[in-house]
Amino acid sequence: MKTETITTTDFSMDYFTFGHGRQPLVILPGISLSRVMKSKELIAGNYSCMNEQFTVYVFERRNEMPPVYPIVQMGEDTAEAMNVLGLSQVCLFGASQGGMMALEIAIRHPELVHKLMIGSSVPNIGPVFSAKLDKWVHLAKAGDAGALYLSFGEDVYPGEVFEQSEQLILEAAKDVTQEDLKRFMICAEDRSFDMRNELPNLKCPLFVANAEDDQVLGSDSQNAFVSALNGRPDFTVHMYRGYGHAAYDFAPDFKERMKQFFLREDG
Repeated sequence: MKTETITTTDFSMDYFTFGHGRQPLVILPGISLSRVMKSKELIAGNYSCMNEQFTVYVFERRNEMPPVYPIVQMGEDTAEAMNVLGLSQVCLFGASQGGMMALEIAIRHPELVHKLMIGSSVPNIGPVFSAKLDKWVHLAKAGDAGALYLSFGEDVYPGEVFEQSEQLILEAAKDVTQEDLKRFMICAEDRSFDMRNELPNLKCPLFVANAEDDQVLGSDSQNAFVSALNGRPDFTVHMYRGYGHAAYDFAPDFKERMKQFFLREDG
């Protein structure tokens, strides 16, 4: 595993890579309570099944966090980082907010993306998601890292996983810094993201893997995608049940579905 920093005229961005395959795979994680780089070993282990066929790039949000950071700008910054690295025609996977960023990149920069997979994500921030973000931001502003971690875990993780992990979650909260909380609040503030009308402009194959029991997005998270893209032969939806918002982490077949989608020649 290699950790690097990209520096442009406007920002710097950390990323790490693993795997040794010919096809580049870019992963954009969801909004995080701490920096993604702190979990790089765990992420690399979770996606180790990709090592043979892919070289995987996992991008952090930019280091110099502006006071206002819309999701569209997060996507644009990541697209610029990909260009700096000379990446093109990548397999792109985004989870949750990372899925929104990935969608923005695929639509606005089609030359960068060969195939797109989205996990537990939507093309706009609806009322259910907005209410969850409001609650999390309120706890972050109060500086209550323990309550924020518990609230986040209860909303995101499957019920059984959350119940078994409460103590570990509280322990992890002890390492949260004020900078972590500030970054989280900035990343969670945007409510304007809406690419529903641009979905028909998507040029690459799309696989949406969401969950019927998603407490963060709501049970109808696939509807906007289906309304805009149903009938396209390169559009696929799979709905999980029993794994909640974090199906991309806990559904046992999720990584294999991703791998097969990206490797299929027909999309």
